[in-house]
Amino acid sequence: MRNDLTIYDKVADRWWSDDIRWVRTLKNLVPGRLAWFDRQIDWAGKTVLDLGCAGGFMAEALALRGADVTGIDPAAEAIDAARAHAREGKLRIGYDVGVGEALPYDDASFDAVVCVDVLEHVADLNKVLSEVARTLRPGGLFLFDTINRNPLARLATITIAEDMMRLLPRGTHDPAMFIKPAELRAALQGAGLLPGPITGLGPCGINRRGDLTFGPLPLTAILYMGVAQKPAAVEAAI
Repeated sequence: MRNDLTIYDKVADRWWSDDIRWVRTLKNLVPGRLAWFDRQIDWAGKTVLDLGCAGGFMAEALALRGADVTGIDPAAEAIDAARAHAREGKLRIGYDVGVGEALPYDDASFDAVVCVDVLEHVADLNKVLSEVARTLRPGGLFLFDTINRNPLARLATITIAEDMMRLLPRGTHDPAMFIKPAELRAALQGAGLLPGPITGLGPCGINRRGDLTFGPLPLTAILYMGVAQKPAAVEAAI
């Protein structure tokens, strides 16, 4: 089975335990993403949606940066784990169960939407991006990462990461759902968002546990991060 999204609920009770290697890999990706995202936005005081939050790694990191964070994910047990961990850490984060194609939020609810390790999994990319645009305030930012679609990306993420190194469970991704940057740029524009710069994301070291650490890279052929903006409201002519 490809694009297996049940994996997040299966390990929800151990999401924050650090005893599952592939979950640690997801956790280790957060600082690498934020090394670039932090350059695009000052999180303090911003209302932020973490779209596809799973057990809350990114949501908690943003809350610690001073953002007012809401997380949403279809994995109900992972959401329960995220809520419990936020309570333990006395972090005020709102968590909801839901999907990106039908966000349960009013128009113009957020200053920013963050969406990592998600776009290559969704059932309807155009609908998700439309919902992102709808729920962003004018001038708001959409920050994302996803996987490029080409033979190198398939080799790295499926053959090596899933099948050989087991950095992710087998079947996590369907390479047919990977997204080329030009395709994503067109989809963003179709949703009414203005695409900005992109950069690569990948391994940059190994920590004391022997796990990979990550950071921004020039190469966008495998993983890439990007930002898009909802146009600011045009003032009516006087």
